[in-house]
Amino acid sequence: MPWGDFDAFARLEGDASMVRRLRRAERSRRKLLLHALLDASAKTPELYGPMPPIEDVWELLARVEDACPAAFERLLTHPYTGSWAGYTTRLLRDGIDGACPLWMHLGHVHAFAAAAAIKAGLDFEIAVPVWDGNASLPSLGTAQLPSSTAFSTATVRGGRGNYVVANDAAEVHVPHPPDVDAPGWRHVCQRRCGAGRNRFTVFLDDVDPYRGLYEPLLPQRLGAAEFDAWSRLLDDAWRLLVSALPDFAPVLSAGLSSLVPKPRVPFQNPSASTGEAFGSAVVGRPTDGPALAATLVHEFQHIVLGGILHLTQLYESDPSERIYVPWRDDPRPLRGAVQGAYAFFGVTAFWRALAGTEVGPATRRAWFEFVFWRGQTWRTLLVLREDTTLTEAGRRFLDGIAEVLGPWQREPAPDDVVVLATALAADHLAGWRLRHLRPDPAVVADLARAWRAGRSRPPVVLSRAEVPPTPVPDGSWSRSRATLIRFGLTDAGQAGLHAVPDATAADFAYAAGRFADAARGYRAELRADPDRPASLVGLGLALAATGSTPAARALLHRPELVRAVHRELRCTAAEIPGPEDVAAWIGQLVSG
Repeated sequence: MPWGDFDAFARLEGDASMVRRLRRAERSRRKLLLHALLDASAKTPELYGPMPPIEDVWELLARVEDACPAAFERLLTHPYTGSWAGYTTRLLRDGIDGACPLWMHLGHVHAFAAAAAIKAGLDFEIAVPVWDGNASLPSLGTAQLPSSTAFSTATVRGGRGNYVVANDAAEVHVPHPPDVDAPGWRHVCQRRCGAGRNRFTVFLDDVDPYRGLYEPLLPQRLGAAEFDAWSRLLDDAWRLLVSALPDFAPVLSAGLSSLVPKPRVPFQNPSASTGEAFGSAVVGRPTDGPALAATLVHEFQHIVLGGILHLTQLYESDPSERIYVPWRDDPRPLRGAVQGAYAFFGVTAFWRALAGTEVGPATRRAWFEFVFWRGQTWRTLLVLREDTTLTEAGRRFLDGIAEVLGPWQREPAPDDVVVLATALAADHLAGWRLRHLRPDPAVVADLARAWRAGRSRPPVVLSRAEVPPTPVPDGSWSRSRATLIRFGLTDAGQAGLHAVPDATAADFAYAAGRFADAARGYRAELRADPDRPASLVGLGLALAATGSTPAARALLHRPELVRAVHRELRCTAAEIPGPEDVAAWIGQLVSG
């Protein structure tokens, strides 16, 4: 990768040709991985079980490359070729079965060769694996055959556009071209979106067995209504991307080729991707076009960085879960934090651009998301840039992000939006501290003794040095407040708010700006359960909303210490204080 491409990707200044170069690099990597996988497995032919010998695959692939190299290249570029090859290589290395017997996963290369031969229009015949009656032909679709066993084989044969997939019970004709459904055949659905002269074509793959992130999946066909919903969302998302980020949209189109559609998760926008499946993302159906557009940008950034990491080492290996990130509730290793920072850098750019182009109710939402993510991503980036495990290339990459993201911190934004974003940032960080930081037991004991002795001021000077976090959480966390506030920023208004999971009356009061009522509600929750993280932090937020107080400062900046001392006093004090009293006492040592 040229340094010019590297630096441009870091600054969100890439172009479509650069993405195509990344894709070619991925294709070369997969070709090497495929060769290594076949070479290693050929040493133990019995691993292929009932499948034909691997020499049949070599011969057919050689014919494809000779007759139509582009057909072979397209199969190598297919996202799930990468996820299959990586998954199966790990199984072979460890000598274990996966979701299916090992021979099924190894035998998928026969289906790979069959699909390539169909694309090339060759005359051929080869056996392929069948999982619960599904014979997958990667990038084309799946033939559904009657089968009395979970794992079996079928034969793909034919030539010149006339192909069938058959077993002893039935025969399925593959349409020509294979991009429509037919009896027994489920094709890979595709959606073509247009906005002016800009086009975006993406597969909605619900049939490929290796489309999942970690384990193979059986087909889960979208219903007609669900496909229509995805189509409308994709059209709206593409329009927004072209309008808000006209230079970035064609770059995304060049790199994001396939989505794995998942059902909607209320009040969430789940999505994920893996570096092995370059060009693909797993996405839960969002509520609207802006949410999907932000998700597409987010996952495209992951795709790009995954490709870069296959070419350049940005950090030394360090799996320890030690870094706070605002997009997760658990500590993250450096690699995950870097991935998230780059993804949310792109998300920030989208909402920033949308805030400047949209009018109406969506504008305030766009401003909020821009202000929130610019601050959260910047704070994470500051931590990452000081990490000693970064390589020179990694430091250069993060510095490139900072060149763009830094000036955005100073851009003016609506005051009320800044207040909301600041409160939600404090909410999440305090909840994370409360659950993942463990105070020094000696400090906790000293503070508890001072309280029992009636000292008006804590005797301990709090250290600024943070203890390493533990990945094991102390208590559960609820994002109900953040959900209520974000939901109130959408066109949906107040409709459906009472369906927000885990939301309490105090949360509703806080989201509505009734901070005194919220404080009373959180105090009542703490009387029932003084350890509840969301109630402790909620009380801190409600108190802080009406002015900085010692209790608010302690609950938001050192909540783990407040809870630990309060727990100690519940066991040792003659008269047990309330958590707010302990917070106000400790808060004398905490600056805002």
